Order: sequence, then structure tokens, then C-alpha cells
Amino acid sequence: MRKEELRKIYLQKRLSLTEAEYLEGNKRICDNFFGLVDLSFTVVVHSFLPIEKTKEPNTWLIIERIRREFPHIRVSIPRINNETSALDNFYFEGLHQLQNNTWGIPEPKQGIPTPNDKIDVVLVPLLAFDAAGHRVGYGRGFYDKFLATTRKDCRKIGLSFFPAVDSIDNITGQDLPLDMVVTPKEVLNLVNT
Repeated sequence: MRKEELRKIYLQKRLSLTEAEYLEGNKRICDNFFGLVDLSFTVVVHSFLPIEKTKEPNTWLIIERIRREFPHIRVSIPRINNETSALDNFYFEGLHQLQNNTWGIPEPKQGIPTPNDKIDVVLVPLLAFDAAGHRVGYGRGFYDKFLATTRKDCRKIGLSFFPAVDSIDNITGQDLPLDMVVTPKEVLNLVNT
């Protein structure tokens, strides 16, 4: 199936989650992340901030737990740069740092920039993914551009409420595959697929 079709189908599937399914799915994603993702040598985790109206996985659960249980790990968050169509990244300092952009996405209004080569793990937003780690995002390419600027050993971890799709037909060379995907049921290690 093509990205455009998958984007529509999986956005609708996410919007169709009941409040109870959404809350339980978020809790399980968080539990699986901390249960199966090794953060031993991690210094910086970059995380998207969830768009509530589209029921993105609630990364706040992961961010808050990292800050509480892993004080040596710094969290980095993105801001869309409309001039360059890229992501500018900043260390997360607290809620006072945030404001919603024109799409309703919370992002830092100021802060200390995070050098991309210092990032060890990136939590990547997605709508659908396949077993080879290819993802379907919102179609603007912000994350593909950003991931291309990170270190080769930076782990790219997607978060999804749903299992992998059979295939995504229109993958290009600019689509960088994920290393792992965390779902409510499992953590898929995709590095060797």
C-alpha cells in the first residue's frame, strides 16, 4: 500500500481509539520502552512532543520518567524551522519553555540548542511502519531530514499503537529506516531486518 493511503487509514485508526484504549496503549508503550530499551550508555534522548488532537503516543510519560529515573540523561525536543523546513532542537528545560505552533504542536520558544551529533536516541513520530523499519509520517519530511544529520549509531525508535503493515510501496532513498518500534504489545528490533 502507498504512503498516502496508509497515512489516511492509520490517522483514522488512531482517532478511532477510545479514551480508555488510548490511555492503556500509552501506558503499555511507556512500560515496554523502559522494560526493553537499554538506556545504559545514553546521554541525550530526543523526543517529539505529542499532538493531542491526533492522538499521537504520549511521549510525556517517557520524558517524565527519564527525568525522574535517569537524571544523567538530557531530553531534547524539536521546533519546526519554517525558513529551512528542518527541525531545530533544544534541551528540554520545563513546561515554561513551550508554546504551541500554528499546527498546535508544542515546541520550545527558546533554549539551549542540542547539537545533532550529541543525540543518542530519537523517538520518532509515525502513523504506520513496516517490518523493515520504514515509516509513514505526516508527509512533510522533517524527520527524514533530521535523522540524516544524526550519528550513524544514533538509535531511531518509532512509537506506534498498531503492529507493522505488510509493506509500504513507495519508499525512497530519503526514507531512513527505524532501528526499533515500540508498540503496546512488543518492542520490535529492526536493526537486522
